[in-house]
Amino acid sequence: MTALAAYVTFGADSPGSACAAMLDGQAIYGHESRTRTLGQAMAGRRLWPLTPEDAFDTGPLLSADGRLLLCADARIDNRGELAAMLSLPEPLDRTSDAAIVCAAYEAWGEAAFDRLCGAYALIVWDSEEQTLLLARDPLGERPLHYHVGDGFIAAASMPKGLHALPAIPRAARTASMADFLALIPETGTESFFDGVERVTPGHVMVIDRHGRVQSRAHWNPPLEPLHLASDDDYAAAMRAALDDAVTCRLRRTGGALGSHLSAGLDSSSVTATAARLSAPEQLIAFTSVPSGNVSASHAMIGDEGPYAAATAAIHATVDHVCVATGGASPLAGLDRHHLLFERPILNPCNAVWTDAINDAAKARGVTVMLTGQMGNLSISHGGMQQLSQLARRGAFVALFSLMRQMRGRGHRWRGLAAQAFGPFLPSSAWAWIARKFDRALDLDRYSALRPEAFDGFAVADRAQQRGLDLSYRPWADSKAMRLWALRRTDLGLYNKGVLAGWGIDMRDPTADRRVIELSLRIPERQFILNGETRSLARRAFADRLPPAVVAERRRGAQAADWHVGFGNAHAAIGEELAALERNPQAREIIDIDRLIAAHADWSGCDPESEAAQFLYRTTMLRAIAAGHFLRKVARTN
Repeated sequence: MTALAAYVTFGADSPGSACAAMLDGQAIYGHESRTRTLGQAMAGRRLWPLTPEDAFDTGPLLSADGRLLLCADARIDNRGELAAMLSLPEPLDRTSDAAIVCAAYEAWGEAAFDRLCGAYALIVWDSEEQTLLLARDPLGERPLHYHVGDGFIAAASMPKGLHALPAIPRAARTASMADFLALIPETGTESFFDGVERVTPGHVMVIDRHGRVQSRAHWNPPLEPLHLASDDDYAAAMRAALDDAVTCRLRRTGGALGSHLSAGLDSSSVTATAARLSAPEQLIAFTSVPSGNVSASHAMIGDEGPYAAATAAIHATVDHVCVATGGASPLAGLDRHHLLFERPILNPCNAVWTDAINDAAKARGVTVMLTGQMGNLSISHGGMQQLSQLARRGAFVALFSLMRQMRGRGHRWRGLAAQAFGPFLPSSAWAWIARKFDRALDLDRYSALRPEAFDGFAVADRAQQRGLDLSYRPWADSKAMRLWALRRTDLGLYNKGVLAGWGIDMRDPTADRRVIELSLRIPERQFILNGETRSLARRAFADRLPPAVVAERRRGAQAADWHVGFGNAHAAIGEELAALERNPQAREIIDIDRLIAAHADWSGCDPESEAAQFLYRTTMLRAIAAGHFLRKVARTN
């Protein structure tokens, strides 16, 4: 992984000192530093070698005609396929992934992005057109930010690279914090800092010498249905796709291989697949388990350890490690997270166990960690939209037959009817029904955003612009729903921060472009065959998972012991709320009085109730994460 920087000047100043400062500002994300100049532009990178071919990374590179200056942060997963199409000057095993990205762009221009599979961010200075091109992979696995200044353009992987320039002072963007508290999708170019824009995942952004920015989506996945001969063929296709996605993510410079392993299908399938493909090498699988006994609702698994152990037990090369947080404070990592990720953490309780796993993995020498974060949108999509698709077509006999099958598997008629017909109701009607059955997700149930801030920052307008229905009606169109969710995904800041903090490269095979594109083309009925949600994943990976995991329909209750850490940190949480009260930006957007009153009532609540989960775990801790970010940026106590 590489920290990138580029500086283009259209004035009398030299780009050298500015580019060097941006690279120095990102020193925690990379080691060896190299720069190259072309006219009034300089690009540079700090390399953290992660694959054997990184040893041959000589970037930044000049195009053969001397027109382009190119610099990439990349892990390319279809290297062999691209090498067959490109005339590379060196053998493939001596060619870095960054060089492949640059060669692909030099050969095909923006059409290269249709052919690249993997994680990448690219900077290209065109000295003839006087434009700076910036691009990122579809899921944003590599970050990239930019600033258009008075007579210059600057780009860097992380915001701190841009903040190394005196012309770009550190200041929080309050509107972005309001969106964060309201869970508005992060699909625009806005970062959490004023004056710092992010390159949108799956997009190309071209900036000219006048500061004009053109943005184009380069990832538009094919959606035409895939027609195979049998149900088994669809399962075999998904199984082969995950095998390929895992295989290409095993490549690394050294160190141990790790994986997240929960009770769910996604991480279990990834771990089991990696164990098969990496044998006889040992795979260290990490499971977060609660400290002591916890209870969970009938629909949740409180302790995922036994299910994870069952998966590990059938693969001889898996070393299973259960990690308990011991009631650690959800505030303990806030300062470190701010330094590493440069954004507020969405779920501080989950960060407790992810940090604990990272600590355990680092202690065991893990350098690559496999995850299944995007599995719900790819390999294990649930298929519930088949109900609304049948309703839309007026296929009521087939609809009722499917609903009856699902009812036999434990689903409630009311929930099935809501999925089948809810998408076609007006938002107001859906909201009324949800309130009647106490299922409404009103803003004040999950957010500490002040009503005045909701109106003052036009949060509802941005929600509408970004495709978020604040009444939270079910979706009718499965492909549209998944594409919307995927396009709001940006993994870059987190991936880069974990590398800097723990020396671990996070890799998600379920986020593989080819896996996602396959899943979008598979007919919806395959995901809910015979009324079984996530049917495709259950059939595809039954050959490598224990029957109990394949059959389990409940979800894992992540951080089921969150209330233990919250209770231990009660006094510190009160101090943090008092500090937020002293911060003008925090007071502007956060309903601090409500949080202070709730904090005083903690001892009298049932921490395992849904109301307490929303109020304390979600609303209060997310507000504290936002307020802490504001305080750190403003450098206030």
